[in-house]
Amino acid sequence: MNIENTTTNHTEATELPSQRIKLRHFTLNDVADVFEYASDDRVTEYLTWPSYTNQEDILDVINQYYLSKPGVWAIELLEEKKCIGAIDLRVFEEHEKGGFGYVLNRNYWDKGYMTEALKTLLDYAFNVLKLNRIEATHYVGNEGSGKVMEKCNMKHEGIGHQEVKIKGVFRDVVHYAILRRDWETKDE
Repeated sequence: MNIENTTTNHTEATELPSQRIKLRHFTLNDVADVFEYASDDRVTEYLTWPSYTNQEDILDVINQYYLSKPGVWAIELLEEKKCIGAIDLRVFEEHEKGGFGYVLNRNYWDKGYMTEALKTLLDYAFNVLKLNRIEATHYVGNEGSGKVMEKCNMKHEGIGHQEVKIKGVFRDVVHYAILRRDWETKDE
């Protein structure tokens, strides 16, 4: 998705609570927690940005990206009061759709936290913002991300072969989406 085509004036919740986590705005107090996952090569392997090597750079990331753009939330683990990741929602108002991206500290993989965060985000997107469609992608090789999307009832829509070049490597991109009508009937 081209971020320049997004609109940024949607009403944004400051906090989205869930059972074990909450999505909230980042603060400058999150630097050490963000550095913990952003410096991990396994975490950043399938991201467009490289692993960070010092906390000072994370301060710039929080200021320039996390605090300055709407729709970017820290994933806070309530039990530990710790930022364990990030999730964002990019809204395309003219098409009544959105896209998202996420990252999670490796120490918290395979515990259902990202699925919980995505369900919280989808609920906000469909029930508050009244979007019609949410779409996202992951690279082949990062099937864990696809499993999160599937657990949230997103449907596989296809693969774009060598669709993007990330960190010097052409990547096949797996596309997923869910429509509001499917989100609303997921529990029936």
